[in-house]
Amino acid sequence: MKNTLIIRQLNNLDYVDVWHAMQNFTDNRDDNTADELWLVEHPPVFTQGQAGKDEHLLMPGDIPVVKVDRGGQVTYHGPGQQVIYFMINLRRRKMGIRQLVTLIENGIVASMADFGINAKAKPDAPGVYVDDKKIASLGLRVRKGCSFHGLALNVNMDLSPFLRINPCGYQGLEMIQTIDLQGPATVDQAGESLVKHLSELLDTQHLSYQTGLETVHDH
Repeated sequence: MKNTLIIRQLNNLDYVDVWHAMQNFTDNRDDNTADELWLVEHPPVFTQGQAGKDEHLLMPGDIPVVKVDRGGQVTYHGPGQQVIYFMINLRRRKMGIRQLVTLIENGIVASMADFGINAKAKPDAPGVYVDDKKIASLGLRVRKGCSFHGLALNVNMDLSPFLRINPCGYQGLEMIQTIDLQGPATVDQAGESLVKHLSELLDTQHLSYQTGLETVHDH
């Protein structure tokens, strides 16, 4: 299963449901479980990572806040944002968490380059940036040598909820999206490009496409 990657399309699912499914998948997987990427759009939600400070939630208002077990600070997920979760057995791949972060950032940068967008990672601030404005956020957790959580790329969304927080703990950090840079106009277009680059970087020989959480295997 080492070189098989399952691409799971989840469409528009509640954040908490997917988070719990990620935990269950990670707890129940074994060394024969294939790695998976989960592609999803979430209804509006703020998520606060383990290092997240309440002071960075400026005025969440009617958008729910979920405290989660990933690294990082506070961020926003909503329609028009491509979220990809990385269910990767790092131990089997002999890969550290920092290597996975770099791989994800490189995948986003390569994907953006396909659309003529000059994006960059920063050594001191995880995520991907265009001219110091943030286009993609990252947050991961490792349990039992396996990763979950992942990336969020802003594609074609209402960016105003980011003004209700200090994104990733940075006051005044400006968020941008691909459609405003002549990049992908839809989440599907962005997801397809990201999967192409990420699966190559993950040394994948066989891609398998699935939909929904019903077929997630509990071993």
